[in-house]
Amino acid sequence: MSATDQILAHFEQISAIPRGTKNEAGIREWLTHWATSRGLSSKTDSIGNLVIYVPASTGRENAPALILQGHLDMVCEKTPDSTHDFTRDPIHIIRDGDWLKADKTTLGADNGIAIAIAMALVEDESISHPPLELLFTVEEEAGIGGADYIDPSLLTAKVLINLDSEEDGVFTIGCAGGGSTYITLPVSWSEPPKDDITFELAVSGLQGGHSGEDINKHRGNANKILARTLDEVQRTIPIRLSKFKGGNARNAIPRDAEAIFLCSKELSELCKEIITAFEKILLAEFIGSEQGPFLVLLGKQSSVESAISFEDTKKSIQLISALPNGVAEMSAEVEGFIETSNNIGVMELLEDGFHVISNQRSSVFSRLEEMNRRTEAIAALAGAKTERTKMFPPWQANMDSPLLKKCIEVYEELNHQRPLVELSHGGLECGTISDRCNGLDTISLGPTIKNPHSPDEMLYVPSLSSTWNFLVALLRSI
Repeated sequence: MSATDQILAHFEQISAIPRGTKNEAGIREWLTHWATSRGLSSKTDSIGNLVIYVPASTGRENAPALILQGHLDMVCEKTPDSTHDFTRDPIHIIRDGDWLKADKTTLGADNGIAIAIAMALVEDESISHPPLELLFTVEEEAGIGGADYIDPSLLTAKVLINLDSEEDGVFTIGCAGGGSTYITLPVSWSEPPKDDITFELAVSGLQGGHSGEDINKHRGNANKILARTLDEVQRTIPIRLSKFKGGNARNAIPRDAEAIFLCSKELSELCKEIITAFEKILLAEFIGSEQGPFLVLLGKQSSVESAISFEDTKKSIQLISALPNGVAEMSAEVEGFIETSNNIGVMELLEDGFHVISNQRSSVFSRLEEMNRRTEAIAALAGAKTERTKMFPPWQANMDSPLLKKCIEVYEELNHQRPLVELSHGGLECGTISDRCNGLDTISLGPTIKNPHSPDEMLYVPSLSSTWNFLVALLRSI
C-alpha cells in the first residue's frame, strides 16, 4: 500500500467518528486505543488535549524530540438540503478524480488529514525519525481553546511542526490573532394583525468559506445580504420580523440565511417590487464572485403567531447593517497580506433577543483590540449587550528560525526549487502553544485543501505524496 493510500485509509476511519468542536471525546478515545495497540504511551490534559509519545528510530535515541501537531475538531457546515447529523453521522467521502470531497458537508480534512498523516508516519517503520510527540488539540475551531489551556508538562520537545496549513509547497511562519464578540439585542414579541401578509425571504447558494483564508475573495456573506435586503424594504415599508437565522459557525463565511417578516396587505406588492429591484443590484455587485440568483421570496400561506415590534425590527436590521464585515485593513509591511478583518458568522432571532456572533482577526494585536471595541461600540449604540471571548494573539514570524532554515534546505534538495514562505490570515495554534510552552521553534505546512469551513471543502490527493515525501526527508535529516 502506498503512503497516500495509507493516509486515505486512516482519514476514512477518522471521518467515521463525529468530531465537531467540543465533541472530540470519541476521536480522542479512538486515537488512544490506536496508540495502546502499538505499545505507545499517551497522556491527556484536563481540557482534553492528547499527546502520544513515539520512541525514536534505532540510532536516533539521543536526538532532540519533535512535535507533530494537529487538531481533533472540525467545522460542521452543510448545505440546506442535507440531513446530516454531525453529532452521530459519519462523513460520507467522495473521490472525484484527484480531489476528495464530502456529500453536502464539510470534509473535515481541516484538520483530520493531519491526524492521518501522523498515524501513517508512525506506522512506517522504514522512516528514520527522532523521538516524536504527537500533539492533538481540542477546540481549535472555537478560538484555539485547547491550545490556550494546554498543560506544558505534556511536552518535552522544543520544535513543533503544525500540519494545519492548506497549500502544498508553502511554509507558514506567522498568522493573525483573533477573537469573537457575542451580541444580544433585547426584543419584545407580540401577536401581529391577522390580515398582515407573511413573507419568507431566503439567501442561499453562496460559496461561503473560511473567514480567514477566503475573506478577501469578495464572497457574499448571507447574513449581511439578507439584512441589507430587509433594510431596503423597511426604508419604505414598515415590517416586523418573526424569524431571522443565518450561518452555523463564527469562523465560516455564511452561505445561507432566512427571515420571516410581515407587512400590511396593501403594501405587499410594493414589497415584492422592492426586493426584485434590489436583487438586480446585488447580482451586479457579486457578478465576479457568486453565481446568482441567490434571493428567494415566498409568500407564506399561514400567518405567524408572534413577531417583534417595528422598532425592534428596525434596530435589529440596522445593527447587522452597521457591523463591520470583510477586510478592514491590508498590511503596510507585507504586500498583499490581510492585516485585519471581521466576519458576521452567526445570527438568530430567539425569544430572549436578536443574537449575533462576530469574529475578528488581525496580525496586529492593537488593531484586533480596536476592531473588538468598534464592534462593541456599534452594539452599544443599538442598545445591545456584548460578551467577548478571550482573544488569542498573533503568531509572530521568526525569519531566523533554525527550523525554517532546515525546512527550506530539505525542500530545495528534494524539489530543486525554493518553497514559498508566507503569513496566514487564518488562525493557527503555533504561537499560542509556543507561548504556553516557554518558547518553541514552530512552522506550519500541509497538503492542499480548497474551500475549508464550507461544504465545498476539497483535498487535492496528489499533494499528499509531496507533503509525505517532504516530512520523511525532514524527519531523517533534522
